[in-house]
Amino acid sequence: MPGRAHRDLRILWWVNGVDGLGSQTSGLVLPLLLLELGHSPGTAGSLASAAALTGVVLGPLVAVPADRGRRRRLMTGSAALAALGTGVLALFCLGRPALWVVVALALTERLCAVVYDAASRGALAQLAATAELPRAAAGMQVGDQVALIVGPALGGVLFQLARPLPFLADALSYAATALGVRAIRTPLDAPAAERGAAPGTGPRPRKKRTGLLGSAKAGVVTVAGSPVLRLVLVWTSTAGGALTLLFYTALFRLGSDAHSAAAGLVLAGAGAAGLLGSLTAAHAVRRLGATRLLTLTAWLLPVSCGSLLWADGALGWGMAFAGLSLLVPLVTVVLSSVAIACTPTAVQSRTASVIGSVSALAAAGAPALTAVLMTTWSFRTPALLCTVLFLMLAVYTQVRAPGVLRAGAAAVAGRGGDDG
Repeated sequence: MPGRAHRDLRILWWVNGVDGLGSQTSGLVLPLLLLELGHSPGTAGSLASAAALTGVVLGPLVAVPADRGRRRRLMTGSAALAALGTGVLALFCLGRPALWVVVALALTERLCAVVYDAASRGALAQLAATAELPRAAAGMQVGDQVALIVGPALGGVLFQLARPLPFLADALSYAATALGVRAIRTPLDAPAAERGAAPGTGPRPRKKRTGLLGSAKAGVVTVAGSPVLRLVLVWTSTAGGALTLLFYTALFRLGSDAHSAAAGLVLAGAGAAGLLGSLTAAHAVRRLGATRLLTLTAWLLPVSCGSLLWADGALGWGMAFAGLSLLVPLVTVVLSSVAIACTPTAVQSRTASVIGSVSALAAAGAPALTAVLMTTWSFRTPALLCTVLFLMLAVYTQVRAPGVLRAGAAAVAGRGGDDG
């Protein structure tokens, strides 16, 4: 069984990387396609906003059947349907597709991606033991970082060669994802006995548990009742919003025609630093422990962010962003591993979807807020705000994290003993 589990975990890593690479490849190109077809930037932005907001609502609802034993079917079915949708879009791109065709197929792909993400969030808990979760989470993070670095560049090159190629590449990545999930032999669902009443709510009559909204509420109840998950929620929403704010600040500051190459180099350097952080995260957790690593990283983040207040030009921004990108994967690996370990298997997808939706909402207003701060004051104002946010996170982590993570580890150990 351990050998098969390790094999299946490696398959999940590859599936995650391939899926992310395809999404990053076509995600950059879709706005370019709309602009090339003569549509306004507002149209492209509206499509992106509609897809994001739909995902915020849909994710927690889709997580219900995933937690109820349909995880593998949802993952393979959504990936296959996304492959079909992006493949059809690639065919239409041989000509000049109408706007409604592009919107319909692009939204289909995005909604399928939301379904896949919501369903896949509980898979890692079935493939890795608690002690192996930092390593397993780091492997997922490595795939995300590689996709983030390679995907946009690959999409731009393919789009220059032929308009349909990025979407064809995305379709092939979704097909490979569906086949990869089917190749995983370890069960991806919690045992049937663990998929009963929602944690923290006690046994309920069946008629009260059948409603989709009521079942989705179990994720909210679990997050609200868990100090560990509340810590994760505060971190992901606050840090995610701050990093999105800094991302758009860099684009607005360095992304003019005269500095577009500089902006690209800054973001590429940040991606490379993020990959390095992902590769070293599991080793750092083993050497320092989750609590010490999280606390140390929390205090280093405002230092790196604060350097943007004195940065002037691409070199300064690149060094500061590289520092942030090196540190963030360390936090991500710690938080994702402790969240998985401390979440009951019956609600893995629902709690992860709740945290993901709140984080997405926190980041949704970042572009507009960046523009307001930069036009009203200066380009340094967003960096100042983010530095203050990271300082508040560091204080919060210093005060709360040691006790919370210690109690969470004790609860996991007690649950493991009960299971044995």
